[in-house]
Amino acid sequence: MAYRYIIIGAGRQGTAAAYDLAKFGEASQVILVDNRLDAAQRAAARVNRLIGREVASAVQADASDAAGLDSILAGADVALSAVPYYFNLEISKACIRAGVSLCDMGGNTDVVWSQLDLDAEARAAGVSIVPDCGMGPGLINHMGVYVMDLLDAPREVYLYDAGLPQDPTPPWNYISTFHVNGLTNEYDGQATFIRNGKIVKVDTFTELEMMDFPPLGEMEAFVISGSMSTTPDTHLGKLERYENKVLRYPGHFHTFEAYKRLGLFSEEPINVDGQPVIPRRLYHTLLEPKIRAEFVKDICVMRAIGVGEKDGAEAKVTVDLIDRYDDETGFTGMERLTGWHCAIMMGFQARGVIGPGAHRMESAVPSADVMEAVRQRGIPFETRWE
Repeated sequence: MAYRYIIIGAGRQGTAAAYDLAKFGEASQVILVDNRLDAAQRAAARVNRLIGREVASAVQADASDAAGLDSILAGADVALSAVPYYFNLEISKACIRAGVSLCDMGGNTDVVWSQLDLDAEARAAGVSIVPDCGMGPGLINHMGVYVMDLLDAPREVYLYDAGLPQDPTPPWNYISTFHVNGLTNEYDGQATFIRNGKIVKVDTFTELEMMDFPPLGEMEAFVISGSMSTTPDTHLGKLERYENKVLRYPGHFHTFEAYKRLGLFSEEPINVDGQPVIPRRLYHTLLEPKIRAEFVKDICVMRAIGVGEKDGAEAKVTVDLIDRYDDETGFTGMERLTGWHCAIMMGFQARGVIGPGAHRMESAVPSADVMEAVRQRGIPFETRWE
């Protein structure tokens, strides 16, 4: 079979997804859509150059004009929303109208629940909707399900992940490979976990622990929000504990926790010399140039730990996955793990492995199938038992 894919948003992760679909997704055509035609053209040219055939093309359109996407979506098999989360609900509706399945990179669990409410409409249209894919919440939670499936009776799951520069530069020791507002959203608010068999809210920048993660050495691990998506609700009643922490180089926690306490994450205007100022906008204006670079060699680390019973005995299983900037293609580890996870899910949608309806990402397809697809792409992971 040959499939026609649409990528809405020709940025870093969208381009990585387009490449993966062209290489592994049996693509006859990949159309990159962006409100900046030159960006879409550059992305399409890059994919064609890497693949060695004219499979990708560019179209200009605005993601905020969902009705205007109808003609572009017509005739496609699966679309990817690689634009900010607040477009995703209307894009979902546009895909249902056009009879096209949709995957997206998520970013807001409330929006995801609204998309899942479209289940009946998606079924009637014969399409699938799979929101909140990518490195996180996507792949990291598939790893969580994977360790659950390796155990006979899983009881606890602990998840850790990070995208970091291979060569950190003080004082930040961090490079942002996605929009700075996404980083602040993760650092603000509360996380949703399962503890003692119940759903609980946990403040971000709490529960700091130090852990060793070769080859990076000792790392900080602490609570952030946005990495769980619908998984606590899905696993409620199956687990006593399910939680996630981010990993950072030492010193990051206290620096950024101080920014939070200072109020710089707030979106409520304050008065400064008679002028209204939104602290978050000021913070982003000052911070983003310091932690962003056009070229970065990154390393992404992911760990899933499952605790429970195996063969009648207490057991602990750990799965570690590491990916890095790829010199051959020029894709960062973050782009690969985010864009490629979406492309993997889109391939399952195109082939009918994921049937019609609106699906929670973590239960849309068996975790072993996802991990095997990751392995086929040359991304290794290690499994250890204790």
